[in-house]
Amino acid sequence: MFHYSDREKLKRLRVYSLLDLALITPNSYENNFISKRLSIGEIHTIEADVNFVEEKGNMLKIELFSTSLNIRLQALIFHPKIFHKLQFQIGNRLFLKGKIEFNYGKYQITQPKIIYNINTLEIKYKYPQISSKEISTLIKKYITIENLIPFLGSNLALYIYKIHFPTIEEANYFIKNGFNKKFLYALKYTEILNYIYKLKSKRRDFEAMEVLTSTEKEFIKNLPFELTNDQKDALGDIKRDLSSKKAKKRIIMGDVGSGKTILILSAVTIAYPHKSILMTPTTILANQIYQEAKKFLSKEIRVAFVTNKSKEEDLTQYDFIIGTHALLYRKLPKAPLIMVDEQHKFGTNQREAIKKLVSGGGEKRPHFLQFSATPIPRTLSMINSFVVNYSFLKETPFKREIETKIINRDNFSDLINHIKREIELKHQIIIVYPLVEESESINYSSIEEGKEYWLKRFKNVYITSGKDKNKERVIEEFRDKGDILLATTVVEVGISLPKLSTIVIVAPERLGLASLHQLRGRVSRNGLKGYCFLFTKYKSKRLEEFIKTKDGFEVAELDLKYRDSGDLFLGDMQSGKRFKYFDFVEDRRIIEEIESKIVS
Repeated sequence: MFHYSDREKLKRLRVYSLLDLALITPNSYENNFISKRLSIGEIHTIEADVNFVEEKGNMLKIELFSTSLNIRLQALIFHPKIFHKLQFQIGNRLFLKGKIEFNYGKYQITQPKIIYNINTLEIKYKYPQISSKEISTLIKKYITIENLIPFLGSNLALYIYKIHFPTIEEANYFIKNGFNKKFLYALKYTEILNYIYKLKSKRRDFEAMEVLTSTEKEFIKNLPFELTNDQKDALGDIKRDLSSKKAKKRIIMGDVGSGKTILILSAVTIAYPHKSILMTPTTILANQIYQEAKKFLSKEIRVAFVTNKSKEEDLTQYDFIIGTHALLYRKLPKAPLIMVDEQHKFGTNQREAIKKLVSGGGEKRPHFLQFSATPIPRTLSMINSFVVNYSFLKETPFKREIETKIINRDNFSDLINHIKREIELKHQIIIVYPLVEESESINYSSIEEGKEYWLKRFKNVYITSGKDKNKERVIEEFRDKGDILLATTVVEVGISLPKLSTIVIVAPERLGLASLHQLRGRVSRNGLKGYCFLFTKYKSKRLEEFIKTKDGFEVAELDLKYRDSGDLFLGDMQSGKRFKYFDFVEDRRIIEEIESKIVS
């Protein structure tokens, strides 16, 4: 659409599409039409003759007669420059712009601006790399109703057009009030639609390495429990994906304890006799899934478990390879199914290596399943669905009862009594601290400062953190022998502690609600009554809303409400695009409208 002669200017504007250009909205509107009627307190453009000039200290007092309004008025100019003194000379006729007020029995105009182009509407654009005049030229050349209609339809196209080419009445309204709801809606719609088009342009289809069509029926039949309806729906999605000739990419997003492991094993069964690879962020989680695989998968499916401590071996002899990031440094066989659990928990370099693994090194690609226990808001999932497919697990295999409370110093003794009762019942407790060591900037104890309190009063207290090289061994020992574990948020992901009934989170206001929900989800994994205590020194409406919200997807919506949406991760495409008009919390219906019109 754009002429090659304009490409350099457009590149400086970071404009690559018509909607990019349409969204460069005016910085200001200046109505320079001569005023025919006087309104006190309003900005006017007037024609006036200079009758008298008096300089007093750092101020010019100028007596004027406005021929356009037929009134006498006084102009006041503070800190006048030389050009003011040259222009405001007796007998000169000038065109002036400024707010006219009535003070001390006379009309006054303070710091008037001299206008040279009268009876014009000046629309100004502000951009550091290019002038307003150059932008206006580009806008006039490309932003037409005809060009906008194919993207926006006639109504929205007209509103976007009028933002750049308003009537005098519309410009006056914008000057006084800004854009009204209809214009704002058009801008929000255009902004998110433009973003979605860019996402869709990144979605490429590749031929699958293999079409995977083995049956999982015998595997499901032999399980000692029934799948939830959400698991059945997600399994149907996975089966359709794996049987496609195109390499598919899907995110299976489930709340904590919603049964993602069984779907991983189901996918392995569907892929067999072809190979599957699963990467997890922690050794504990990898080992958990390995044990489940050995327990439930058919014996003919050979399973490997790989960590950084594993010996080098020929992995081509295995059908299902489970491991941590150590897999990225091993010689792996070609696998038409790659799966990753909690990909966002891997570092940037590791995520890039995962992408290379998934690319398969050729034109054909493996199917890619990503599992996550961190639900994202509905709005974000709708946006990302234009690039990657989603399945959601909201049901849990068993009813979970977790009581969440906010506590402080006043009722700390109640917490201690609760912990003693739970230990008597052979239940376990985790206490999550914000820091390992003392900090002057945080008004809470660190693990180092707080550990003496717990070690003096309780037995079988274990301590670990993200810095601890032996953290996974410590957590395993705690699982088997411990009563209390003092830790940082290292326990957020990938641990199964059947006896864990209580989690205490110190300084919860420092964490996102999604992280709090993840931590809360560590308890009550097997139907045990669970407790989550938020120990805080401050009052927080955000935390008060959180304790009433149990569903992870509702927590994600709540988290979005209290966070800057510009900091949110928008899928694998890019992170944190800050929108000028579109709001993730308020504007879901716009996404729904676009979703109904665009076939992903």
